[in-house]
Amino acid sequence: MSILKVSRLGHPVLRNQARHLSREQLASGPIQTLIDNMIETMVEYTGVGLAAPQVHESLSLAVIESQSPRGEIPLTVLVNPSLTVLDETPLEDWEGCLSIPEMRGRVPRFSKLKVEALDRFGKPLSIVAEGFFARVIQHELDHLAGHVYIDRMAGFQTLTHFAEFQRYWIPQ
Repeated sequence: MSILKVSRLGHPVLRNQARHLSREQLASGPIQTLIDNMIETMVEYTGVGLAAPQVHESLSLAVIESQSPRGEIPLTVLVNPSLTVLDETPLEDWEGCLSIPEMRGRVPRFSKLKVEALDRFGKPLSIVAEGFFARVIQHELDHLAGHVYIDRMAGFQTLTHFAEFQRYWIPQ
């Protein structure tokens, strides 16, 4: 497995609509290797999610996993995901992104949703998620649609470098 180069804000791949994968493409060795490498890259950079456009592949594919105090999420691979909002109540919370390093901002997200996708083996997957899991899914699906979290911010008053986030924004 390999650690992949992460695309940064400004690279065109982050602003493109990702293309869907067929079941045949998904089953191929190169795509299965890409999934393994995405998981390894996400872990290496201490992320909780990674979308294929973030590693320079404009494919509708994301990996998610978290053992963070914000919420535990089992390893989840989403292929060609679609989202249905189940609760439109917006919840604002902090987000960061491997493609926008060293920055954080408060982003409103829906509190509960259902995502339907294929798993890494091409089997249908349906997940109802809320809270932190719902936030991470929305963040990664935004990447598949050519968006980043700063596009969702209500304003830039909370956009902050990570060191200042730790110093001024985290309750002590």
